[in-house]
Amino acid sequence: MRAAVFAGFGLVAGIWLFAGYYFSGRMAELEERSTAINARYTRAQDLLTTVRGQVLMGSIYVRDALLDPNPATADEYRRQLEESYRTADEALQGYVPVVDVPGERLRIARLRREIDEFRKTLLEVLSTDPGAWQVEARQLLRRRIMPKREGVMHISEEVQALNRSAFVQQQLDIATLYRATQRRVWQTVGLALAASIAIALVATMYASRLEQRLQRQRLRDAETTRDLQRLSSQLLTAQEEERRSIARELHDEVGQVLTAIKVELAVAERAVGAAGGDTVALRNVRGIADGALHTVRDLSRLLHPAMLDDLGLAPAIDWYLKGFGRRHGLKIELLQDSVQRLTAETEAAVYRIVQEALTNVAKHAQATTVRVFLQRLTNTLLVTIEDDGIGFRPEEVSEPGTTRGIGLVGIRERVMQLRGDLRLESAPGKGTRLTVEVPARAREEEAVTG
Repeated sequence: MRAAVFAGFGLVAGIWLFAGYYFSGRMAELEERSTAINARYTRAQDLLTTVRGQVLMGSIYVRDALLDPNPATADEYRRQLEESYRTADEALQGYVPVVDVPGERLRIARLRREIDEFRKTLLEVLSTDPGAWQVEARQLLRRRIMPKREGVMHISEEVQALNRSAFVQQQLDIATLYRATQRRVWQTVGLALAASIAIALVATMYASRLEQRLQRQRLRDAETTRDLQRLSSQLLTAQEEERRSIARELHDEVGQVLTAIKVELAVAERAVGAAGGDTVALRNVRGIADGALHTVRDLSRLLHPAMLDDLGLAPAIDWYLKGFGRRHGLKIELLQDSVQRLTAETEAAVYRIVQEALTNVAKHAQATTVRVFLQRLTNTLLVTIEDDGIGFRPEEVSEPGTTRGIGLVGIRERVMQLRGDLRLESAPGKGTRLTVEVPARAREEEAVTG
């Protein structure tokens, strides 16, 4: 599910990044093109303005020369005229039209020819007799200089008008491209949005399908767990019944046989003694039979103590703790309040829990003192077993490969069978405390509901 979500978000992010990159690239391209056109138009107009200005300056120099009464200044005016022409020619050489079309190049060529002719006319006027300038100045300006100047101005205005027209057309083209780009960007954004929604729907459907699959798997696992719990409960119940049956068979059958053997040995011993025979062998055999009888009775009680059915949980646990303490050299203390008779299933399970917990203490704890608490609460029975042993880390019990937690597994199974709670508290060098709380139904309630 995480992979599907990440893949969906990755595709959405990729689409939006592509859309943003495309939009940014197109806008940068349009902005660069607009900037280049603006710069070219401004430079072209500046150069044409320079040409017109120099043409005007040339005509002014000629006018001043014609009106100047000092003929010696003619060379200076001629030099200034040449300087103006050179400046105008450099401006024309550096001129780049906004749009390089054949008509533009023809107009520039005409402008250059008109400027050359205007220059020649001005030089020819300045080459005439300076003495006649004062009289013929007006006629020279009107007939020869003004028409040429007007021709140059007219062509330069045409070129400027053409540049303005081209510039306006380029701006319109850029605006059209911008609108087209904007439409394309919106289309791309729409496609990206549609793709994002589609990807989100696919990812959602896939995640939903995975979730449903996980839910079904969870339900199957829960059903399997319930089946395992039922099987475990049935196995524990069958095991307890088998122990009860074996204990009864040992007590009733084997115990009675051994008791009968003891009686027969006693009768035989008395008969042999009365006849004056040696009774030592019979006495030894009777002692062996008596020991076997005690062993069978102990085994029967360990398998399923009869007092658990006859007297209840507390007396059975008290009897078991005393015998366990003697066998393992432990000081065991039982603390209890008034615990009434509970259901047979609860009493048997709690008895086995205490039995398994003490077995673990004897195997692993290296303890000297053990305390067992039995406390009846309102609706539950609280069982606490604590020791002063070496303790351990509870998390190590569940590690794979360890056999130390097998007893705890059995305890946990019995607690789960009773639908109770289990708490384990321990630390290295701090001893161990096992607390079990199980529902407590009185045996009278079981009889009534049964």
